[in-house]
Amino acid sequence: MSERLMIYGAYGYSGELIAREAVARGLEPILAGRRPEPLDALAHELGCESRPFQLDTGPIVERRLEDVAVVLHCAGPFSTTFRPMVEGCLAARTHYLDITGEIDVLESLARRDAAAREAGVVLLPAVGFDVVPTDCLAVFLAEQLPDADRLEIAIQALGRLSRGTTRTMIENLGRPGRVRRGGALVDAALLEHTRRVDFGDGERDCVAIPWGDLATAYRSTGIGDITVYAAMSGRQRFGLRLASWFGWLLGSRPVQAFLKSRVDPGGPSEQQRSAGRSTVWARVERQDGEAREALLTGPEGYAWTTRLAVDAAERVLAAHRAGDGSLATGFQTPGKLFGADFVLGEGVERRGRG
Repeated sequence: MSERLMIYGAYGYSGELIAREAVARGLEPILAGRRPEPLDALAHELGCESRPFQLDTGPIVERRLEDVAVVLHCAGPFSTTFRPMVEGCLAARTHYLDITGEIDVLESLARRDAAAREAGVVLLPAVGFDVVPTDCLAVFLAEQLPDADRLEIAIQALGRLSRGTTRTMIENLGRPGRVRRGGALVDAALLEHTRRVDFGDGERDCVAIPWGDLATAYRSTGIGDITVYAAMSGRQRFGLRLASWFGWLLGSRPVQAFLKSRVDPGGPSEQQRSAGRSTVWARVERQDGEAREALLTGPEGYAWTTRLAVDAAERVLAAHRAGDGSLATGFQTPGKLFGADFVLGEGVERRGRG
């Protein structure tokens, strides 16, 4: 039985952070990706096996996964990379994890639940800042108010974005917002849903965003009405308004190509990651008006992603090695598979309110 971990996209910004953390924990991962030169250099530095290959088709990927128990997929945009990796994982009977937060990817993965169960593997996407903190907080509140039928989530995370995250955001320019109503995903105009949220240091203006929890929290909690917000400055809200006016242009192929070509490489420095903090807020409510809310404060987003992704890979790998049937297969969410407390750790504080 294979017991190896592969990190695909290991030389990208998030992938490299995750690879270094995995090696520091003694996991001895296989490092994989599309470009041999940066991959070989990183693998040599970390003392790992290098396995370059393209994500062309499922059969090609399957052959590269024959000795792999768990894949942690870090190469985005996931809208263009997840399908061949998932097909390869299902064929090779390899557990699949990723760090996406893209709703359409999450919904597509959820539709492969039966295939994953048949193959005896887990499909566990979104094991980074998208969406572990918010998903675990939603589960925490849903357990306190089991018959809640409305969930609101808000995120305050300041700092520089990585190249991959920025490119994904560019792909979404010109697209409508989204909320979940009555269990269904519904398009919403940008700036249609707003509210003010107290993140523990005073209220801030927040705007609804198409965050991954619209897919994951629905399946973690069973709540059918979900809105996810992000704290935004006046300048950011004005930018959204411009995007709503010129969405037809921003979504065009020439503009998309130009904007992506202007994205700076890299992401937050080590100092920025160490100094940064992230806060998420959530509130559940039932029809009679009874509600619960909570705050979760933790590290900077990429630092949190690094810790959480490796934590998740370690847990899945340990359950696979145990071979005792304790690992639930099929499509899973972090909060559903690991529980509300999975997100807790050093530097993380959870506070309930009301």
